[in-house]
Amino acid sequence: MSPAAQLDLKTLNRKSREVSAVLKGLAHPTRLRILCRLCDGPATVQELEEACGLSQAQTSQFLARLRSEGHVKAERDGQHVIYSLADRRTSELISAVAGIYCKPEKP
Repeated sequence: MSPAAQLDLKTLNRKSREVSAVLKGLAHPTRLRILCRLCDGPATVQELEEACGLSQAQTSQFLARLRSEGHVKAERDGQHVIYSLADRRTSELISAVAGIYCKPEKP
């Protein structure tokens, strides 16, 4: 029996809306790249810019959305703001997606 089949309808409806909102928030290539980088550990805006090939303004815009949706958190460390994943479930989800879609292609 699947985990979803074990839930009552009210709980299943609530959970499906929650998961749908999470997936919608992640449904952008750049947001996914940022989250993949953050799965490797916390990073500054500059480190995320370099890892994702973005400008500072673009990186900040994507991070603002990811923060507002609860995917990342920010902590000030002197002059720098360090970003990290806010929820272990995000890390688990991104790792699962990467494990499925980022495997080396077979010739």
